[in-house]
Amino acid sequence: MRLGLACLALSALVIAGIWVWLGSPVPMPQTPLGPGEKLYCLSYSPFRGSQTPLYAKTQISAAQIEDDLARLAKISDCVRTYSTEFGQDQIAGIAARHGLKVLQGLWLSGHADKNREQVETAVALANRYPNTIRAVVVGNEVLLRGEMSAEDLAATIRAVKTRVKVPVTYADVWEYWLRNRDVASAVDFITIHILPYWEDLPIAARNAAAHVDSIRRRVVAAFPGKEVIIGEVGWPSAGRMREGALPSPANEARVIQDVLALGKRDNFRVNVIEAFDEPWKRALEGTVGGHWGVLDDATRAPKFIWGEAVSNHPHWRWQAAGGILFALIVFSAAFAARRTAPPRLWLAVTLNAIAGGGLIGWSIANVPVESLGFGGWLRSLAYVAVALLVPPSISAAAMRGVALPRYSRLLGPASERVGEPLARLIGALMIAATLLAILAALGLVFDPRYRDFPFAPLTAAAVPFFMHSVTMPRPLGRRGAAEWAAAGILALSVPYIVLNEGLANWQSLWLCAALSALVFSLVRVRDAQS
Repeated sequence: MRLGLACLALSALVIAGIWVWLGSPVPMPQTPLGPGEKLYCLSYSPFRGSQTPLYAKTQISAAQIEDDLARLAKISDCVRTYSTEFGQDQIAGIAARHGLKVLQGLWLSGHADKNREQVETAVALANRYPNTIRAVVVGNEVLLRGEMSAEDLAATIRAVKTRVKVPVTYADVWEYWLRNRDVASAVDFITIHILPYWEDLPIAARNAAAHVDSIRRRVVAAFPGKEVIIGEVGWPSAGRMREGALPSPANEARVIQDVLALGKRDNFRVNVIEAFDEPWKRALEGTVGGHWGVLDDATRAPKFIWGEAVSNHPHWRWQAAGGILFALIVFSAAFAARRTAPPRLWLAVTLNAIAGGGLIGWSIANVPVESLGFGGWLRSLAYVAVALLVPPSISAAAMRGVALPRYSRLLGPASERVGEPLARLIGALMIAATLLAILAALGLVFDPRYRDFPFAPLTAAAVPFFMHSVTMPRPLGRRGAAEWAAAGILALSVPYIVLNEGLANWQSLWLCAALSALVFSLVRVRDAQS
């Protein structure tokens, strides 16, 4: 009893220490903005919550845009738009009332009729609000998407230039300017996108500003005599890692402030992407696509304050308290089930409690961030359910000496099914955890670009199974064919995921470690025949 209580106290201390470390604010450099200074410009789209431009009948109200621009006028001198559809043709007029300038975008695609509508609306807005619209941005990344030729794009730009009095530009990823240099002759200035996170070779946040500086200088050298502005630069606050590029609130604040300081030092203009988080982008780019805003979508509040330290887990105190409570539940299950408890079993329970208690708050916090649609929510909730149920159940099973049954003892003929309720429970949880692990692994093998790494809930489940496997005597009997097949799938997936994601991606390495622990547990499953 005393050893168990000492282990509980140790678990609580470790969990608290983990969350103090995770929640500690990350220091930021001195703010790049002077007293009263605002951002040069912010990318802005008015879609909130479930609103999406992927639905043709979406229409944003003037009142909603008014509310957004009133907020943005406090932090920026300008907004950049991308289209004139879905009520976005109202933005320039509302911006004028709030003293905001506009980089007026028009969306070009492979549809000639829609292109004409966009051009006509943008031209009319530029001529109606010449003191508000700083420039017309004729098309956004249409060359990147391969929806127009460079020749047709240049012709469209020149046609717009003849009809407006404000400057005209085109915006695309920096590489596509270098590949299509003739387009530069059609524009008044060059607008490049530099997104270090999305580079083919992702750039870590600490190196993002240096990368932006290097690329901008390269483009400036390629187009002497043309002003080059950065039309998009930013960093996501949530989502999956790409090699060493980690989305987080602190990294978002750091990258934006570093680039703004660079722009002030070298006297070039920077448009930050983007004003508000846009959940609709998650349908196209996964979790990370919806978290590029400097303001949150739900609260419409800033994610950070310029120059002040930023915590990646601002609710860490609640998560620590919840984790300690969860550890108490795990130990309560162990105390209730114990018969004789050698030290190795208390060690297993301690590690189960630390893994579950340390990660359950993280797992729950990720549910609304990583869930999209019914299927996404169902998957995320299933991960959390397994993370909640496995540590106390396996701890109780270890204390009672209950082995993991083969799948066939749960799903096979009724005469061969295991009768012990606790064995049935941990067997069902093993099946659920295995299926979720395979779902995650195969997704990262066959369609990885936008997939998240569910390392937190799978670790909370995998550690107890692993500890059960190494502390419990392995029963004599047949190996489970289904277990070995599942272990084989996971074992083949792990090296591919590691190599594909790179050794700098700790989210990938962590998940693969959890998958490997589960593989070990699966191949250890045997039990005596009925």
